[in-house]
Amino acid sequence: MYPESTTGSPARLSLRQTGSPGMIYRSTRYGSPKRQLQFYRNLGKSGLRVSCLGLGTWVTFGGQITDEMAEQLMTLAYDNGINLFDTAEVYAAGKAEVVLGNIIKKKGWRRSSLVITTKIFWGGKAETERGLSRKHIIEGLKASLERLQLEYVDVVFANRPDPNTPMEETVRAMTHVINQGMAMYWGTSRWSSMEIMEAYSVARQFNLIPPICEQAEYHMFQREKVEVQLPELFHKIGAPAPPACPLVNTTYDHILPPPAPAHQGYQWLKDKILSEEGRRQQAKLKELQAIAERLGCTLPQLAIAYCSRVEGITTLLEGSTAAWSLKGRIVCVQVLPKLSSSIIHEIDSILGNKPYSKKDYRS
Repeated sequence: MYPESTTGSPARLSLRQTGSPGMIYRSTRYGSPKRQLQFYRNLGKSGLRVSCLGLGTWVTFGGQITDEMAEQLMTLAYDNGINLFDTAEVYAAGKAEVVLGNIIKKKGWRRSSLVITTKIFWGGKAETERGLSRKHIIEGLKASLERLQLEYVDVVFANRPDPNTPMEETVRAMTHVINQGMAMYWGTSRWSSMEIMEAYSVARQFNLIPPICEQAEYHMFQREKVEVQLPELFHKIGAPAPPACPLVNTTYDHILPPPAPAHQGYQWLKDKILSEEGRRQQAKLKELQAIAERLGCTLPQLAIAYCSRVEGITTLLEGSTAAWSLKGRIVCVQVLPKLSSSIIHEIDSILGNKPYSKKDYRS
């Protein structure tokens, strides 16, 4: 079921179905020119091995698609070696976790073969049912586990920072749920570099468990944080590996083509696409479409391959709404060998937003 990764024998994506090589990515240590072929990677500086593609449930599970389609997508992902499935207590007001849990139970997959992640922050309407207080982290995670019908999640994310809760309280609460066996690890989501550094500092000061990764929104039009800020944070922290950046790849589904019926109820997404900035992005995507056609791939495949080449990224989360869409994402690995330096330069020229670090400016 799952391809094994060994030195000199890279893992592959179900060759019977795709015939494609494993994902190309840099080694986990910044500054190293070494490149490897591997489908599974370590999440952050932990020993947790996750697939380079993961299936997210935002906008989809729990109402945007049928439960039958959700099961079909999960089965397709699992059969192709994807082991990471991401959700949150707020997705579809908890229904996404219910659907995910029902599918896992129905399929009878070994729990040890899955990496399940969820996020805590918005659990209900009451003041005490949201945020990152000790009370909500513990109660919120217990509620998530009940909906998932699981004894533990592999990673619980703090779904954005909480200015109303002291950092020490949040880190202590995350350490507690890990020590209680409710989670294996914890991470941050949409935190700033300064907030992540503060969490590390608190963990070191009080001998607590620090976050192992940051889940960031990252795509062709939003690059600064993942390509510059987090690598600089890695050097400041001095950790043996950079904070991992699971990629939430939703932009390409929503900008090309126009919003599908499956995304009804997300008016803010439509407004963003129809804004002046959204129209400029669509114009650039049309230019990128020409490059994709030259390479013999789709625009989403080109976008995923382009983003996956960035050092430090561990997992790309996919929120596909149909089997054909997910199949297309899985075979994006075939595009990676075609991304020559000249193609990358051409894409960067079209985007016009390549971020530069302080090191780049000094050189």
